[in-house]
Amino acid sequence: MRLAAILKSQAYLQADEDVAFLRSDDMRGARLQLDFMKAEQGLVDHEVKHTIVVFGSTRLPEPTAARERAEQGRINLDADPQDPAFQLQSKIAERVLKRSLYYTIAQEFGDAVGRMTEVRDGGRIALMTGGGPGIMEAANHGAFHAGAKSIGLNITLPFEQYPNPYLTPGLCFRFHYFALRKMHFLNRARALVAFPGGYGTMDEVFETLTLVQTRKIEPLPIILVGHAFWSRAVDFPFLVEEGVIDPEDADLFCFAETCDEILKIIADWYAQAGQPLIVKPENL
Repeated sequence: MRLAAILKSQAYLQADEDVAFLRSDDMRGARLQLDFMKAEQGLVDHEVKHTIVVFGSTRLPEPTAARERAEQGRINLDADPQDPAFQLQSKIAERVLKRSLYYTIAQEFGDAVGRMTEVRDGGRIALMTGGGPGIMEAANHGAFHAGAKSIGLNITLPFEQYPNPYLTPGLCFRFHYFALRKMHFLNRARALVAFPGGYGTMDEVFETLTLVQTRKIEPLPIILVGHAFWSRAVDFPFLVEEGVIDPEDADLFCFAETCDEILKIIADWYAQAGQPLIVKPENL
């Protein structure tokens, strides 16, 4: 009886099999290391040396879905024009429809990245997104269409979240800690392309701007797609006028409207910096 009790006790569990122990506060440091190392090992195994990172809203669907949603909003509003909820629903649906063009641009950009020689021949650079729906799905879809591998960094959230189906099997990683996910977004990044988005997109953009501003990471092209959206969402000239950022801090990013503009900004940035976009194997 005593031996059975000993064998059944939680203390007797081997450490790597004791889930409660691994999830304890005392083991947070180990979990942080595991969160980083699993994705790191996967990227090394797939020989991913560089990434082009795309951020953007999960709530910007492809244009067909956006049109259907806008039409349903109009139908609801026609049925009860005085209903405040229907008024707001229809207004948002119309705005989303207008912004759904960015889904198409993100898909075109993913396709263009996927067709880069460096991507197709050896795969030393890959497209990376948060792995979710919306703009991220569009970019991954483009890379998938081009026949290139692409990466998704999912995060465990209180509500259900699934990776989009266009990611490369073996290159979709799920994180517990936002901090470690952020580290992987920038660890191999050669460019950051941010489409219109909400808190998550803003978080990643300002994280990157802060790291470049404070010289914690090497500069890289940071491209905000959609001047009309970004100039209203963040009043950068106001921040300069208020003295909370320096005038040169407003030069840490560029605006773009099309896939071709994004590609040109990236190419010109590296040409002006006198650096290759892709570091060749002999230089690693």
